[in-house]
Amino acid sequence: MTRFWWVRHGPTHARGLCGWTDLPADLSDTALLARLRACLPAAPVISSDLVRAAETADAISGARPRLPHDADLREMNFGRWEGLAFDAPEAAGLRTFYDGPGTRRAPGGESWNDLADRTGAAVERLLRTGAPDIVCVAHMGPILTQLQRALGLGAYDTLGHRIDPLSVTRIVHETGAWRAEAINHLP
Repeated sequence: MTRFWWVRHGPTHARGLCGWTDLPADLSDTALLARLRACLPAAPVISSDLVRAAETADAISGARPRLPHDADLREMNFGRWEGLAFDAPEAAGLRTFYDGPGTRRAPGGESWNDLADRTGAAVERLLRTGAPDIVCVAHMGPILTQLQRALGLGAYDTLGHRIDPLSVTRIVHETGAWRAEAINHLP
């Protein structure tokens, strides 16, 4: 059995789509970070290579071993939509993209299925380590792809789940099956 403790990075306060844009996290809520550190197992910590996830992982790792960053845990690549507000005229098609996620790609970016495949490959590598617990500091998109996997939902229904900054979503892999034990838990 392997338990994945998915932690969403600290808030960025970005007003637009923040996929591969490398923004720092606001880690000023030291009380919340302390509670988060205390609720996590003494397990290896891995993060996306984007600074907001890497800084969050450093802030919560404490004495836990840090694994090398993994670019496959990055947020979705929104291509030409990076930085745009959801309702910006330049983001024409964004509503359709979210109303029918799956194979539709962001212009110059990736699709929901691309994100799920990329994140899934990282998770499969982590499963091969044999660690009973792994703390993964990532982004809303990658966390949601694994929640989709655990709940057996379609992409559209999965996107209805909330994943707050500095929340924990615990997903378990046991004997080839996936299940969610906690979703968007705030310590």
